[in-house]
Amino acid sequence: EFSAMSDDPQRGNPLETAPIPTLLLRYSVPTALTLMVNFLYNIVDQIFIGRGVGISGMTATNIAFPLVILVGAVSLLLGDGCAAYVSLALGRRQQAEADAAVGQTVTLLLVSGIVLAALSALLAPQLVWLLGTTETAYAQSVAYLRTISVGIPFQLLCPALTAIVRADGSPQYTMRCMLAGALLNVALDALFIFPLAMGVVGAGIATVIGEAVSALLFLRYLPHMKTVQVRRENLRPTAARTGRILALGLPSLLTQMMTAAVQIVMNNLMRKYGAATIYGSDIALSVYGMMLKIYQIAHAMFVGVSSATQPINGFNFGAQHYDRVYRTYRLATRAALVISMGWFAVFMLLPRQIGMLFAPDNLLYLDCTAHCFRRYMLTFFLYGAHMTTASFLQGIGKPSRSVLIPLARQGLFLIPLAFVLSARFGLDGALFAVPIADTMAFLLSMALAAAEFRAWRGKDWLA
Repeated sequence: EFSAMSDDPQRGNPLETAPIPTLLLRYSVPTALTLMVNFLYNIVDQIFIGRGVGISGMTATNIAFPLVILVGAVSLLLGDGCAAYVSLALGRRQQAEADAAVGQTVTLLLVSGIVLAALSALLAPQLVWLLGTTETAYAQSVAYLRTISVGIPFQLLCPALTAIVRADGSPQYTMRCMLAGALLNVALDALFIFPLAMGVVGAGIATVIGEAVSALLFLRYLPHMKTVQVRRENLRPTAARTGRILALGLPSLLTQMMTAAVQIVMNNLMRKYGAATIYGSDIALSVYGMMLKIYQIAHAMFVGVSSATQPINGFNFGAQHYDRVYRTYRLATRAALVISMGWFAVFMLLPRQIGMLFAPDNLLYLDCTAHCFRRYMLTFFLYGAHMTTASFLQGIGKPSRSVLIPLARQGLFLIPLAFVLSARFGLDGALFAVPIADTMAFLLSMALAAAEFRAWRGKDWLA
């Protein structure tokens, strides 16, 4: 059992004494499974909608996906920032700071969720055009976005509390919380879309109910945390502590925000240049959205590995155990590259089989699926190393360096390349921008990691 201060001073904290492979497995597997389950019920939504509503329904729900990512960005800003703050504080034996950080983060999450829900519902008609909807999918896009906006406070709580509960040493509990909501969502999807014929609104309602159940289970855990105590006097945020939490969480925020920006850009490019192909705008948009949701299943594994390093790196860096930080990063990066190679094989060899889950009778849709996967995922075998590097830098309290990686990959490389290449090569140009950006991000992350470890010379960190 993880605890901030071991009852046995000879044993110490498991984060500084347990074997690193054991710790990585313990933290990464439940986190990855939690996220995979969460993303899986997004895919189940798409399967049900594709078979029960059609291509326009899939397009409508895919249009709302950047908003889901943006809400996740705020959630991870607060959740990952708090988790990193707590890990560093516990490593330095600053218990009061760790307690205060969690209480303040809960308040910030609740306030942010209410504000974002109100804005999303009010601005839904304008947002769906910005996010890349088409004329045929407009009405369903607005209806779906307004429905899921009700669940934004719950959606905000879940990823943030996942990070906090994981840092508390209970990654298995996070998996149970998300699994409960996901299973309920799947069951309600089947009920609302088919027997009740509620279309995309039914899918949205099922999602909101599932998120609410997961969030309530997370909130139930807070009074029973093992490493910190959530006290009433700590619920009021202070400027200094909030600023530090936000600074530590900034890489996660910008990563998610840039992911949303990429999808908004790509949605619009799919609409524009897809119309010039045999596929048309709606099929290009629906395939792109489906592809991203499949990609999220793979992405969950990388998040599991990279996020598992944060409590290990944060505690050991705070305790000046530099050798354990180095070995954790090296093992996590190797694991990420092995995972990326496996998924690369799936994306190259089985794209049509993936497409058949959603629209088995639409040959044009299946052709477009194979076309997009084999271009968009062309260098996926390099994926993941940039995430373990960003998480490593974030975990040791260097958010400004960590944030450079997602900013460069998506803002400096991918988005400009997508515009330039699509103007020259149309749909294929937009798709090929991604593997080029992934290659450049891999090289950048390796350079940043090497520079950081070189700076540790003289600290006797390989002792």
